[in-house]
Amino acid sequence: MKRIFYFIILIAGLSTIHSCKSLLDEDGNPLLDLNTTEGLSGPRALYREVTSKDTLAEYHYSGLLVTKVLQDSASVTDIMYSGDKISQINFNGFLDLDGNGKLDKDSVSYTQLFTYGNNNKLQTISENRSIFRRPPIVPPATTPNPQTLLRKEKSSYRIVYSTSTGKLDSIVMRNGPDTAGTNFVFTDYSKTGYSYLGDNVSKVVRYYGKINGTSGTPNGPVTGKYSYEYYAYDNQVSPFTLLPHVYKISRLLSTVINDKESLILSPNNPKRWSVTDLTPPIPSPIVKSTNYVYDPQTYMTKGYGVNYIYKPQ
Repeated sequence: MKRIFYFIILIAGLSTIHSCKSLLDEDGNPLLDLNTTEGLSGPRALYREVTSKDTLAEYHYSGLLVTKVLQDSASVTDIMYSGDKISQINFNGFLDLDGNGKLDKDSVSYTQLFTYGNNNKLQTISENRSIFRRPPIVPPATTPNPQTLLRKEKSSYRIVYSTSTGKLDSIVMRNGPDTAGTNFVFTDYSKTGYSYLGDNVSKVVRYYGKINGTSGTPNGPVTGKYSYEYYAYDNQVSPFTLLPHVYKISRLLSTVINDKESLILSPNNPKRWSVTDLTPPIPSPIVKSTNYVYDPQTYMTKGYGVNYIYKPQ
């Protein structure tokens, strides 16, 4: 009986240690405990986005700069700077490329390079992307095959800001397959426009088409069009205000159908949002809603099934 008693005590002790560890960041600093209402005082940084099942993102810092993001399924985003400006982002991992809510089994690797205008605003992004697929196992083999290159792509993004408000106005994307032994040409395009209510994004419309000819000019007929709208903003603080603006744009461009996340550009939090495929004769919006949870310092800590964990800056 004594052995059983000591074993129970040992398990309880280890559980306590694990529980305490889960409330510390990688440097051992205390995190905001989701089970309390005390919150953090003073400067803070966003540390984790978590659901009941997974850690969606974990942010690592060098001083005040976000330098690495660890994501679901061991995906990693590395962020590099020139001074205080993001100059390059490298991603290796898995993405939901088809927008069905699940990570694809094909892995993705891309590098984005950022250039800025005379006003220090982001002006262009150039991207090289590779997609890898694991060939199926052919009996009698039993071990998984290594992933092999499926295809390569190149993309170019032109970022436009309003001269009157300074807010993000539009993004024009061009991309195409990067095939060895052939001259590269852009074959597809998209245009994204942003509307605002105050400082918050109220509507995003993105349409897609094919590029005709070799000029690379987005001139072909529209093949798809989607609208994203955001309603009923609160007056509390969005956790994404703590992340760099350029990183947030990169996150939106990680797939060609990720615009539903455009709420991350807003300083406040929308209690409802909708997405509408505008190509059917009678479009039918899909509406999502949430009830937010906040801490005493007015930062949002939970919404749309995601918990946001902070740490002292």
